[in-house]
Amino acid sequence: MDTCPFVRLTIGNLALKLPVSSKPASSVVHPSSSSPCYCKIKLKYFLPQTSSVSSDGVVSQTLAATFHLSKSDLDRLSNKSVFKAKACIKISIYTGRRGATCGVNSGKLLGKVSVPVDFNGTELKPVVFHNGWISIGSSSFHLNVKAEPDPRFVFQFDNEPECSPQVFQIHGNIRQPVFTCKFTFRNNNIDRNHRSRSLPSETSGGRKWLSSFGSERERPGKERKGWSITVHDLSGSPVALASMVTPFVASPGSDRVSRSNPGAWLILRPGDGTWKPWGRLEAWRERGSSDGLGYRFELIPDNTNGSGIVLAESTMSCSKGGNFVVDLGAGAGTNNLSRGTSPAVSPRSSGDFGYGLWPYCMYKGFVMSASVEGEGKCSKPSVQVSVQHVNCTEDAAAYVALAAAIDLSMDACKHFNQRLRKELCQQQY
Repeated sequence: MDTCPFVRLTIGNLALKLPVSSKPASSVVHPSSSSPCYCKIKLKYFLPQTSSVSSDGVVSQTLAATFHLSKSDLDRLSNKSVFKAKACIKISIYTGRRGATCGVNSGKLLGKVSVPVDFNGTELKPVVFHNGWISIGSSSFHLNVKAEPDPRFVFQFDNEPECSPQVFQIHGNIRQPVFTCKFTFRNNNIDRNHRSRSLPSETSGGRKWLSSFGSERERPGKERKGWSITVHDLSGSPVALASMVTPFVASPGSDRVSRSNPGAWLILRPGDGTWKPWGRLEAWRERGSSDGLGYRFELIPDNTNGSGIVLAESTMSCSKGGNFVVDLGAGAGTNNLSRGTSPAVSPRSSGDFGYGLWPYCMYKGFVMSASVEGEGKCSKPSVQVSVQHVNCTEDAAAYVALAAAIDLSMDACKHFNQRLRKELCQQQY
């Protein structure tokens, strides 16, 4: 499979060194070493990111912000004209707490830092643009800015997942079919729609993973259950499966799937002649004005009896959609519950930007992303998977199945007073 060039730009190792306490000039802000500080990080064409900053002079070992640059982003940011300003990372450092009061930002500007970034050659080798201290008035600010190649496989559904679409691999202007998807309703026989010439019947083994990771019990009232999508390679062999193991049920007295009782999908891969759990996705409908799709994805290690490790937890807008992202280096200071994006909570252990413990030693940096359209819109998910996390066809297929599950969760979490499209209603009960 051919890869697409991407570059990962990271800003981390932040610290603020303040001057020795003295009588400050009235026109300059001089916070104490115990004052809360934060910064806003900007790159042209991208949304700004916010991170807290240590004000005691101790350099943090975590990421503050991450920008993922596609080939088109790199072309836009490249300096091809003498009249065009060079691309820069611009950072504004504030003292005080984040947030606003009566629409006015509560923080006070301490200073600004600008680091030029030239992305020529970064698709091939890592480049460190800055690593060290920069003076801002009588204070000093430490940061590390670097870019590194992050090639990815890119896949595109040619229709909505419930329409049993074909999945293409994208490389530039070339579209090559690699998978086919089959959407079905799982009945009480469970394995009838999952059976294949290369996998045995699951009447015994299939029951085990269903009982361990979800619930098949009948529930009174409004519910959506039994959805399943199988990913096949071009030979017709099943290589991944997303199965709804916990029904999406309206909470009592409402038409909404609540966070306290989420629906759940199990993502499975073939192994040793049967299906083996790989990941679990929970989804629900957030209440209040946000009205977002909440979700949590956890990886299920082998021999863990159902316990998993959370790799992503966030929300996205139900009306606008967004991107489901698994990124274990998205930035400790970013808002992990922002709409339309979902960087996983970054690890806090020591090391280069905080990597160390499993699964972070296996799943470093960007892992995958999948686009999701809002309600009422035709959704043909686009899936990006980091090359370092794909060693075989089944690896890529598992991420494609996960992308289908999060997309279908937008429908499963739709208010129960709203109709679903016919493909999702064939066997509702």
